[in-house]
Amino acid sequence: MMKRWQFSKRLLPLLAGLVLLLSACGREDLSTLNPQGSIAQSQFDLMKLSIGIMTGVVVIVFGLSLYVLVRYRRKPGDKSIPKQVEGSHKLEIIWTVIPIILLVILAVPTLKYVFAFAEDYSKDENAVKVKVTAHQYWWEFEYPEYKIRTAQDLVIPFGKKIAVELSTKDVLHSFWIPSLAGKMDTNRTDSLDKGNKNKMHFDAKEENVYRGKCAELCGPSHAYMDFKVKSVNQETFDAWVKEMQAPAKPFTGDAAVAEVFKQSCLSCHAVENEPKTAPNLKGIGSREAVAGILLNREKASESIDQAKIEDHLRKWIKETDDVKPGNKMGVIKLSDPELDQIVDYLANYKLDSLEKINSGIPNVGE
Repeated sequence: MMKRWQFSKRLLPLLAGLVLLLSACGREDLSTLNPQGSIAQSQFDLMKLSIGIMTGVVVIVFGLSLYVLVRYRRKPGDKSIPKQVEGSHKLEIIWTVIPIILLVILAVPTLKYVFAFAEDYSKDENAVKVKVTAHQYWWEFEYPEYKIRTAQDLVIPFGKKIAVELSTKDVLHSFWIPSLAGKMDTNRTDSLDKGNKNKMHFDAKEENVYRGKCAELCGPSHAYMDFKVKSVNQETFDAWVKEMQAPAKPFTGDAAVAEVFKQSCLSCHAVENEPKTAPNLKGIGSREAVAGILLNREKASESIDQAKIEDHLRKWIKETDDVKPGNKMGVIKLSDPELDQIVDYLANYKLDSLEKINSGIPNVGE
């Protein structure tokens, strides 16, 4: 019994380590092992290099240890004391020089990539500039060159550099698109905190939809602070910009409900390109998700489902704190007819530029 307990005690740390390792395995669209952009590819290559070097060291060290254990084990009946020898200068030089060489091999590309990743494209006329602002628990995207704002879906042209400037309106957040680039914190840069505006850049190789996350614990709904990066061709991107710059689609419901919508929703949200305290609603009917996490399609082969958009909007408006606990939206008291008309307007507020390709763009990893 005692021997079994001793064995279990040794096995438990191994099992705990295995569970910890497997806990990192999840959806492929949130994996850094599936690079879809040049930055992510460089980071992946660096990861493979460092893991390869470490694996080689482990194999050689354990191989030598096993060889010594077998080759120089005490023979049965041998009670002699082995010859006592002092250290070998040659061996000491070898096992000092080899790690230095390995560190240099790892350091050179690491330094090269670190400086490349930190390159500032904010003044590059060929790059698309985006100001990313984090909120609890949603993401705002402003394109200063085009004078447009949107939320939750970051639309970009594939093959072009995207120069990002990061900030936050409340607590610290972290901007992360695993398939496209590494993590970068968002700092407060308003009058309350003169923090630095972090900058980064990335690109996408093809048309696709990539999942983004907040990677910094920021409150009760941190795990639900998702966004999508929709990578499209240049023609579609230009068409999307024109639609976003155009006047807002007029409310299609009754005049009385239009006034309710204005007072209840547009006091915080916007359907024009103006700064507000809540997500911009322009073209929300063409977005990948409502509230960032209520997906309007599940599979790459599916089109965005109109019924799902309506159900998700209704759920978000009526049960906002159940969807994202701790969010700042608050409860909106609407009658059923008012809710129906508002949901109908929002669900059908679509952008032709994105509707034409929604059924043709997969979610990465599916």
